[in-house]
Amino acid sequence: MDEATLIQTYQELVYPLYEYVSKRCGGDRNLAEDVTQETWLRAVENWQRKGMPEVPIAWLKTVARNLLVNYFRRARTVSFENLPPGFEPGFVDNGFEIDSPDIASLINRGLARMRPGQAQILEAYHFEGLKVAEIAAERKISERAVEGRLRRARLKLRQQLESILKKDGEWR
Repeated sequence: MDEATLIQTYQELVYPLYEYVSKRCGGDRNLAEDVTQETWLRAVENWQRKGMPEVPIAWLKTVARNLLVNYFRRARTVSFENLPPGFEPGFVDNGFEIDSPDIASLINRGLARMRPGQAQILEAYHFEGLKVAEIAAERKISERAVEGRLRRARLKLRQQLESILKKDGEWR
């Protein structure tokens, strides 16, 4: 792959990749920048050996998601005291926003414990802002199937958050 193609691809895709990553970091700009940079380093290395994939942004998002999953699996324990007053795992039932690094860590740790398909459908709806119809078209399933999967995925995420935040029956 020639350098000009790589530079052009970088210029076209670095912002969409950063946006994808930053929505998952809860305002932690340093983490978003580090993950974006590491993703591009891996892309350059891989693409020089194997060639650019057919859909480069999909490849980049997959690598970035895996880097974030690994980061949040190793992340520090989230203290209940650092979460907003009145916070409870039920906030995922009707949708959620990640507006702090502690909530980002908690949500991403919960997502990392889920099956990839469940986590990805939540990410598409909540992080990427895709509508049910768009997810259905992308996955080639009915809108009712997407709604059902979203409902089940939110329940699973809530269960994961509860298990992360509970310790011996007490909230941490």
